Amino acid sequence: MPLAGVLDSLRNDPELAAGFVEWRELPAAPARYAPWPIGADPRLIDALARRGIGELYTHQAAAFGAVTQRRSIVVVTPTASGKTLCYNLPVLQTLLAQPDARALYIFPTKALAQDQMEELRGLIGELSADIRTFTYHGDTAADARRKVREAGHVVVTNPDMLHTGILPHHTKWVKLFENLRYVVIDELHQYRGVFGSHVANVIRRLHRICRFYGSDPVFICCSATIANPRELAENIVRTPVVLIDDNGAPRGPKVIAVYNPPLVNRELGIRQAAIDAARSIGTRLLQGGVQTIVFAPSRVRVELLLRYLRESLTQRPGEAPAVEGYRGGYLPSERRAVERALREGRLRGVVATNALELGVDIGGLDAAVLTGYPGSLASAWQQIGRAGRRQELALAVLVASSSPLNQYVASHPEYLFETSPEAGLVDPDNLLVRVSHMKCAAFEVPVEEAEPPDGPCGFGADARALLETLASEDVLVRAGGRYHWMAEAFPAEGVSLRTAAIDNFVVIEQGPKPRVIGEVDRPAAPLLVHEEAIYMHGGAQYHVDRLDWHEKKAYVRRVDVDYYTDANLAVDLEVLEPFEDAPAKGCHVEHGEVAVRDVATVFKKITLDTHENVGWGRISIPEESRHTTSYWLALDDEARDGMTRAELQDALWGVAHLLRHLAPIFLMCDPRDLQAVAQIRSPFTGRPTLFLYENQPGGVGMARRLFEIHPQLMAAARELVVQCGCSAGCPGCVGPSVSEHAANKRAAVALLRRLAE
Repeated sequence: MPLAGVLDSLRNDPELAAGFVEWRELPAAPARYAPWPIGADPRLIDALARRGIGELYTHQAAAFGAVTQRRSIVVVTPTASGKTLCYNLPVLQTLLAQPDARALYIFPTKALAQDQMEELRGLIGELSADIRTFTYHGDTAADARRKVREAGHVVVTNPDMLHTGILPHHTKWVKLFENLRYVVIDELHQYRGVFGSHVANVIRRLHRICRFYGSDPVFICCSATIANPRELAENIVRTPVVLIDDNGAPRGPKVIAVYNPPLVNRELGIRQAAIDAARSIGTRLLQGGVQTIVFAPSRVRVELLLRYLRESLTQRPGEAPAVEGYRGGYLPSERRAVERALREGRLRGVVATNALELGVDIGGLDAAVLTGYPGSLASAWQQIGRAGRRQELALAVLVASSSPLNQYVASHPEYLFETSPEAGLVDPDNLLVRVSHMKCAAFEVPVEEAEPPDGPCGFGADARALLETLASEDVLVRAGGRYHWMAEAFPAEGVSLRTAAIDNFVVIEQGPKPRVIGEVDRPAAPLLVHEEAIYMHGGAQYHVDRLDWHEKKAYVRRVDVDYYTDANLAVDLEVLEPFEDAPAKGCHVEHGEVAVRDVATVFKKITLDTHENVGWGRISIPEESRHTTSYWLALDDEARDGMTRAELQDALWGVAHLLRHLAPIFLMCDPRDLQAVAQIRSPFTGRPTLFLYENQPGGVGMARRLFEIHPQLMAAARELVVQCGCSAGCPGCVGPSVSEHAANKRAAVALLRRLAE
């Protein structure tokens, strides 16, 4: 049955029809082409023609033309619009004419790097040209690294490897840096917040090394749709860029539906679980022969949905599964196999986390089902964009969960269609981040006293003063008009670009021949592979018999049970040392060092079909602790006067939600870089206290900045919540409330009026 028929059956299905709160039809758009730029190499034109590409879309031609004029660009077009050619064409054009030229490709993940390598090599093979491309990451063998450095025309890497493996050892990469013509940065929207701030400083260091070797590369950036692509690109690459967003790729007609699961207990407001609703919709699509991707918000949900969908599809014994899973923790070979099967149409469906939001080539699928609003409009449209072949009808269904944010989207579907995507925010001049990279820069190429403080290489107007401070602390030594690194170890090893440590546990299936079946990152290990957990992988169940925490190994055996496990993570915050404090209206504000402790405490056994709790157990895993910095405000008696405990709790959590989403505007960071904790009675202050703490271990200076701007932050918060037109709270102020009688907005407004000047 074609998609149109399945779509009609969904609209008229008596079990589902009432739950669809929105059907939005986006019309088809024809392809728009532009002529090849003057001077395009005929060999390149012929090679593309042999691959079925006779003309360039408008955005591809504009990108090609701008880059050949040595202008840096950022390309912002939807998923599957041919952005890869925007950088491959000018790079190959140059390499065909100048065999000594070099290009550096930077991708945020290894999977994406590998996928784009295959695409590039296919085009090079069509050209029959001697253009050598190599990946360079942590797994690259030592003898292969030498070959990459000496012979690679195109070096494909990631920001972390550029930071620790290439820039500090630039003397081994002389051919690359002397001849570097292009730097490609794909998935630019991934570089936000603390991570993006670090990457911007890595690019500062790259500019310095290029200047040292006499090269001046053009930057080619590609991004998903965000509110400020040019601003983000210029903050990252440190040079002016041309925005190219006139998408010429064709788009088939697409229907986007929002589904709100029915109430199963009207008195308590309890709805059918989103996973069950996604299962029902996904089953109908797959049974109708519609190639479908189902996005799930977590690894456990991926495995549950995979199991449910496989059970709903009849297949002959020995036949390969029609649906596969795709998530972090699968082995690279498993993920590559799934990608190939989707591209070739051999796989009817896939259940994935947001790992498939990125531009890995899986072909054009017919339908996408989103199990819950993914938290941002940019992410939602990335997932929706996975459905759609260029000329054919496509469907995307957002299945709302019972969370307030999801219920707000279900109640106000126009929020999804009529609101601008979020901005990508970074702060390259954050003091702690910048100083860390100044140390790295001094190790790589000693810093001249007269080095310009601005421009692509500059570290800011106060760079000289910071260098003097580092010299006075014996971190650097000043000699001959230059600042030199003086320790034996190179500093990049001590600077992590990402907020989370990359420290994986391996999952080992026991048996006559033990084998590794997957891996789990350290933060998720206490929740997924604690002893007695049911670890799910590829739709199969494994019982965790033993977890060796210190060796980072989980030993499992295959089982078939009718339940899965769900662990609870308790978070505790303790003030270690206040750095500064000050009185403020209605409160006392401070910033300082805090300890954030995460510990998995208990797990529940939940049935696969009914989701009933049928048992529990304790988890004995060492507590994970990290020190970071926080800003907090402790309420005075006058601020909480007349409020009941319930009203005070509503007010604190409402303001916490508001400040967590408002503060990044002042900090130029990503909301994920901050977390909020509200304590009705803090053990440290003895009063109702609201904490905003940094996710980055050690902090990067955001807490101090929040302390400094407390009055402006409170004033902006009060203005925003008072001006918001909602009656009971929404994502734009104190958090959405499904009930019109909810008190969180009223209480938050009262509290903010007592805190703001």
